[in-house]
Amino acid sequence: MMKRRYALFAGLSLLAMAANWPDFLPNTRNQTVEADLPVQWGPDKNLIWSAELPGDGQSSPVVWNGRAIVTSVDGDMKDRNLITCIDIENGKQIWQKTFDSSLKVKSSLYVSRAAPTPVADESGVVAQFESGDLIALNWTGDVRWQRSLTETYGGIEAEFGLAASLAQYGDSVFALIENKGPSYLVAIDKSTGQSKWKMDRRSVISWSSPAVMTLAEVPQVVISSVGTVDSYDAVSGKLLWTIDQLGGNTVATPSQVDANHLIIGAAPGRGEADASGAAESNLMIEVTAGDDSDKGLKAKVLWKAAKAMASFSSPMAYQGVGYWVNRAGVVFAIKLEDGTELFAERIDQAPWATAIGTKDRVYFFGKDGTTTVIRAGEKFEKLASNQLWNPDDLKPDADAAGREGTAERRAAAAMFSGPIQYGVAVAKDSLFIRTGNRLYRVAVKE
Repeated sequence: MMKRRYALFAGLSLLAMAANWPDFLPNTRNQTVEADLPVQWGPDKNLIWSAELPGDGQSSPVVWNGRAIVTSVDGDMKDRNLITCIDIENGKQIWQKTFDSSLKVKSSLYVSRAAPTPVADESGVVAQFESGDLIALNWTGDVRWQRSLTETYGGIEAEFGLAASLAQYGDSVFALIENKGPSYLVAIDKSTGQSKWKMDRRSVISWSSPAVMTLAEVPQVVISSVGTVDSYDAVSGKLLWTIDQLGGNTVATPSQVDANHLIIGAAPGRGEADASGAAESNLMIEVTAGDDSDKGLKAKVLWKAAKAMASFSSPMAYQGVGYWVNRAGVVFAIKLEDGTELFAERIDQAPWATAIGTKDRVYFFGKDGTTTVIRAGEKFEKLASNQLWNPDDLKPDADAAGREGTAERRAAAAMFSGPIQYGVAVAKDSLFIRTGNRLYRVAVKE
């Protein structure tokens, strides 16, 4: 029975993705990426096009039926929220819509800039911004509805802004607001913009995103944030289960393994409470149905990977192996069956975007533009290092405040001194890689 259960870890797939990439990290919800991606690329190899984007943004692109959607902010005070639609075949802009922000704050290296990733479906796109503004457009760019979460539920108090991306299930979109002010998870009707339910949460600072998973046959919204992993029924909002006594879990989003299991990432160094518990918080959780006397769900920790850390990118499960990456760019490969460490190897650059596995390969998108490709499996085998742009052609982008401020601010400015690979989408055998002001399409050139 035990061997049969763990056999699920090697290859169970609930849904294969090929044409669309509809929201944040669909590859981490037990969905197989079916794509013939190139192993090698660069400025003069397998780069189909690059498109300049307005303003600046940190969200991932989403793709639906041949169109890519990216969000940005513009203005010295993040005055405007922008949604841009691009034809993925040629990189040409189809339309762009601009909306006045309802919460203006100084735009700098130290606050998020259009960090939440939108969601897309057949009806259109729903985008969220750090200002608390929610905007729903159809595929011709017309407004379906628009609302301000801060007007409804109170102001946002976050020194570095918000980063949690939207999640979706059926006709609902889920927004997670975690800050020093009112904090909550809210389900919103995609067609009307009206709230379906709202669950209040602790007022904490976190940058992780909610993830919709079907575990033990129950659709649920799972949140890993500041000491706990909490799961809510996607339909009713009811709290289903909690794993507590964790630490350092403020950035990584939970990743699904199969129909009953998920993995969690954590790392110290963000200054949050219980960061010392990060070493105990990179782990696998099993979710099962209750017995006849308990109709709810049960969740328990199966194993902990004591040496693994997930600093900026989320852990990812692929072909029986879980991959965690720390801030130094060390990949920890963990055997999902029992939590055994398979290897710990340094790649070219530490990624901010989460890895993608397809075919026999795993792609790690380094922050400064170098993507390391390794062979999927229990042994480390590096296949390629791919620099998307020529670093010699770039000019430093650090602002004066960073250069003239404290050592901590200078270090932060240096971190943002050039383009950053913020987010990735896969569609039609292509990688769509987003930096602050450009979108790239990478694919095998015929």
